[in-house]
Amino acid sequence: MVTAILNPLVQEVLDLIGIFAFALSGALLAVRKRFDIVGIVVLAEVTALGGGVFRDLVIGAVPPVAFTDLSYFGTPLIAAVAVFFWHPRLARIRRFVLFFDAIGLGVFCVAGSVKALNYGMEPWATIALGAATAIGGGAIRDVLAGEIPALLHPESEIYAVPALLGSAIVALLAITGTLTPITSAIAALLAVVVRLLALRYGWRAPLARGSL
Repeated sequence: MVTAILNPLVQEVLDLIGIFAFALSGALLAVRKRFDIVGIVVLAEVTALGGGVFRDLVIGAVPPVAFTDLSYFGTPLIAAVAVFFWHPRLARIRRFVLFFDAIGLGVFCVAGSVKALNYGMEPWATIALGAATAIGGGAIRDVLAGEIPALLHPESEIYAVPALLGSAIVALLAITGTLTPITSAIAALLAVVVRLLALRYGWRAPLARGSL
């Protein structure tokens, strides 16, 4: 068993950064779909909190921190209100949705892996849970907005791979005793960069050959 060494404050900061980024992506998608203020708030909340709630339920951190810390609910609300009033200044909303989604993906895969390690999960399990934390909220967001989740869309650029990469780096850092706030930030940054490069250059996972 490997234990992460990041303190609870760093864990919370990572969570809140990822929550805010994902909330922005959810709220912006809601605007693009012409949702009202209630829809914008709901999509921001579920996008920001969905992956973390799943992680906490799996590792036994109950009730999930999203239901015990007001800042976890308040942060998406702030993001939703900001998008509601200032979205006209964002000339290309879809571009911003993808950008903030990439940031949330990178931060959450690291935060999810670190919390799993702190709860005594084995490295292989922390990789899976880190990735699930990162992609869970986005998948829920897309389903509620009536879109095929990026995770499953055949024409979508790679989505799970950057999350798995960031989570795997965290597990490796923990095993080697080099997991620190700085190295965890680097892991998150690498996941974000890979996702943005995939969007820029159209990197996609291979499809099965032929058709049924």
